Amino acid sequence: MSTVIYQIDPAHSAAQFKVRHMMIANVKGEFTKVSGTVTSDPSNPSATQIQAVIDTSSISTRDEQRDGHLKSADFFDVARFPSITFQSSQVTPSGSDSYEAVGDLTIHGVTQPIALTVEEVTSEAKDPWGNMRRGATAKTKIRRKDFGLNWNVALEAGGFLVGDEIEITIDVELIRQAA
Repeated sequence: MSTVIYQIDPAHSAAQFKVRHMMIANVKGEFTKVSGTVTSDPSNPSATQIQAVIDTSSISTRDEQRDGHLKSADFFDVARFPSITFQSSQVTPSGSDSYEAVGDLTIHGVTQPIALTVEEVTSEAKDPWGNMRRGATAKTKIRRKDFGLNWNVALEAGGFLVGDEIEITIDVELIRQAA
């Protein structure tokens, strides 16, 4: 079989994140606009290439005021940095339906190498319109300060308002492109 190209289906994909708030509880949010491609060769999984783009203005934490602050220059600065990108450099099978994808993540104009654990890679299935689809979930943890997201407030009782470690989960549905 030759190379297969999949488009990330933005209507059925999202990037979620979780961060500790006031050292007490986790706050979750998501970016609702995710796009990109996955190029793979089923006979050579290591040749897989992943390119993903997340629209930073699509952030939602279910709180308008917080979303506005996250879009500001204090955090994502969406006017200057309208997207978060990931470009894989190496994809290695790690199980029957899982992979490790190493590559460059760019947030807030800062690029850092990361590793994504890609799990729950489903087999292709035909949708009602004749398209071949599959899905996957990718997870990682990053330190937001590594990407220049330094805004914070010291708490009177000690610690900080916003945690540094961010858990990221990206759920994608992929549509195979016609040969």
